[in-house]
Amino acid sequence: MPQNTEIAATNSETQPIAYKQRLNSWAIARLLPDTQREIVARFRSRSDADGYMQHLSQVIPNASFMVVFDCQREAAAI
Repeated sequence: MPQNTEIAATNSETQPIAYKQRLNSWAIARLLPDTQREIVARFRSRSDADGYMQHLSQVIPNASFMVVFDCQREAAAI
Protein backbone atom coordinates (compact mmCIF):
# COMPACT_ATOMS: atom_id res chain seq x y z
CA MET A 1 0.00 0.00 0.00
CA PRO A 2 1.58 3.34 -1.01
CA GLN A 3 2.02 6.01 1.58
CA ASN A 4 0.67 9.52 1.24
CA THR A 5 3.77 11.70 1.42
CA GLU A 6 1.92 14.99 0.87
CA ILE A 7 0.56 15.08 4.41
CA ALA A 8 2.87 16.65 6.96
CA ALA A 9 3.92 14.48 9.87
CA THR A 10 1.66 14.90 12.89
CA ASN A 11 2.05 14.09 16.54
CA SER A 12 1.21 10.39 16.89
CA GLU A 13 -0.42 10.97 20.28
CA THR A 14 -3.04 13.41 18.99
CA GLN A 15 -3.85 11.67 15.72
CA PRO A 16 -5.67 8.62 17.24
CA ILE A 17 -7.67 10.89 19.54
CA ALA A 18 -8.86 13.04 16.65
CA TYR A 19 -9.80 9.92 14.66
CA LYS A 20 -11.62 8.41 17.64
CA GLN A 21 -13.64 11.61 18.08
CA ARG A 22 -14.86 11.35 14.48
CA LEU A 23 -16.11 7.77 14.86
CA ASN A 24 -19.29 8.19 16.88
CA SER A 25 -21.18 10.99 15.16
CA TRP A 26 -24.71 9.60 15.53
CA ALA A 27 -26.28 10.00 18.94
CA ILE A 28 -29.54 9.36 20.75
CA ALA A 29 -30.76 12.37 22.66
CA ARG A 30 -33.39 12.25 25.37
CA LEU A 31 -35.65 15.26 25.03
CA LEU A 32 -36.06 17.13 28.31
CA PRO A 33 -38.33 20.02 29.28
CA ASP A 34 -37.38 23.56 28.22
CA THR A 35 -35.98 22.38 24.84
CA GLN A 36 -32.96 20.75 26.46
CA ARG A 37 -31.46 17.44 25.46
CA GLU A 38 -29.27 14.83 27.08
CA ILE A 39 -27.06 12.57 24.98
CA VAL A 40 -27.80 8.99 26.03
CA ALA A 41 -25.54 7.00 23.68
CA ARG A 42 -23.33 7.42 20.61
CA PHE A 43 -23.04 5.21 17.52
CA ARG A 44 -20.98 4.91 14.36
CA SER A 45 -23.96 4.36 12.08
CA ARG A 46 -27.48 5.74 11.89
CA SER A 47 -29.00 2.25 11.65
CA ASP A 48 -27.37 1.24 14.96
CA ALA A 49 -28.76 4.38 16.58
CA ASP A 50 -32.25 3.73 15.17
CA GLY A 51 -32.23 0.15 16.48
CA TYR A 52 -31.14 1.18 19.95
CA MET A 53 -33.72 3.98 20.00
CA GLN A 54 -36.46 1.41 19.32
CA HIS A 55 -35.15 -0.63 22.24
CA LEU A 56 -35.15 2.43 24.52
CA SER A 57 -38.71 3.28 23.47
CA GLN A 58 -39.82 -0.19 24.54
CA VAL A 59 -37.93 -0.13 27.83
CA ILE A 60 -38.82 3.48 28.74
CA PRO A 61 -42.15 4.17 26.98
CA ASN A 62 -42.88 7.50 28.69
CA ALA A 63 -39.60 9.18 27.58
CA SER A 64 -38.99 10.97 24.28
CA PHE A 65 -35.87 10.13 22.28
CA MET A 66 -34.48 11.44 19.01
CA VAL A 67 -31.62 10.33 16.74
CA VAL A 68 -29.32 13.24 15.95
CA PHE A 69 -26.10 13.80 14.03
CA ASP A 70 -23.97 15.31 16.75
CA CYS A 71 -21.00 17.46 15.82
CA GLN A 72 -20.45 18.69 19.37
CA ARG A 73 -18.48 16.52 21.76
CA GLU A 74 -20.35 16.34 25.04
CA ALA A 75 -20.25 13.35 27.36
CA ALA A 76 -22.89 10.64 27.05
CA ALA A 77 -25.16 10.02 30.03
CA ILE A 78 -24.66 6.23 30.03
